[in-house]
Amino acid sequence: MSLRVAVQMDPLETINIAGDSSFALMLAAQARGHSVMHYDVRTLAYESGRLTAWATPVTVQRVLGSHFDRDDHRRIDLVKDVDVVLMRQDPPFDLSYITATHLLERLEGQTLVVNDPASVRNAPEKVFVLDFAQFMPPTLVARRIEDVRDFHARHPGDLVMKPLHGNGGKAVVRIPADGSNLGALIELFDNAWVEPHMFQPFLPDIALGDKRIVLVDGAVAGAINRRPGEGEFRSNLAQGGYAEATTLTAREDEICAALGPALRERGLVFVGIDVIGGQWLTEINVTSPTGIVAIDRFNGTDTPGLIWEAIERRHKALAA
Repeated sequence: MSLRVAVQMDPLETINIAGDSSFALMLAAQARGHSVMHYDVRTLAYESGRLTAWATPVTVQRVLGSHFDRDDHRRIDLVKDVDVVLMRQDPPFDLSYITATHLLERLEGQTLVVNDPASVRNAPEKVFVLDFAQFMPPTLVARRIEDVRDFHARHPGDLVMKPLHGNGGKAVVRIPADGSNLGALIELFDNAWVEPHMFQPFLPDIALGDKRIVLVDGAVAGAINRRPGEGEFRSNLAQGGYAEATTLTAREDEICAALGPALRERGLVFVGIDVIGGQWLTEINVTSPTGIVAIDRFNGTDTPGLIWEAIERRHKALAA
């Protein structure tokens, strides 16, 4: 079954083909006989029940400096010309991102969108995870400094402060046990973001790594352990962390078993969760998860193939 696939993502010129998950998915789509188009989210247009985008057919190859070829741009109808939309542009998860999910949601029942846009909108990484608080470290989402000081008094020691809708470890900061920089950081965050911020006790186990576990249609596909680089406490690969092979703990198996049905029900086909110290769930990444290239490199697996098998099953069920 050949599918017509439109990939909504950032410019192809900017990606790192060595580790980019969207690029790996495009390569796998081609290998399975699917045709691939690329479009920028900013070109979406809706009129009289019709959703279109300004797209270009592409072919991709793992050749540094020449990793894609494109045809001429054209307007495509995301129902008539497309079977599957991959929503893969990177955050920030802002009003532009949210508006795109509202537009793509109008394709429901006609064109398969992965991940499901309504579920992506309703499941931002650091908010959806609150549904599984039994697996999380103590967590506060707040903006008032009085609330933060009260939380800190009940959880003495260093704190970690994160933007609620951040990504890639950006602007994640460590607050020392004496709270000496808390006021200044609250002021800084309040000026940068209108939403509340997330606070958690610093987990020393981060030195042992932050595990990225990928689930495909609710089932575990693989995992890597990400360790902080020298002089860093953040383990994100984008922040200088490095990956190593790993296996799952019993607690992590329990976490995945609890999440799986909820992810399948919501149409969240490709999800990456983050677990610290083998036991603390910190994020559920649904917007543009990464990590599959490193997982496959360590494990000899084919995670893009698993993702496309899940997409093909869902498309077949939609078309029936």
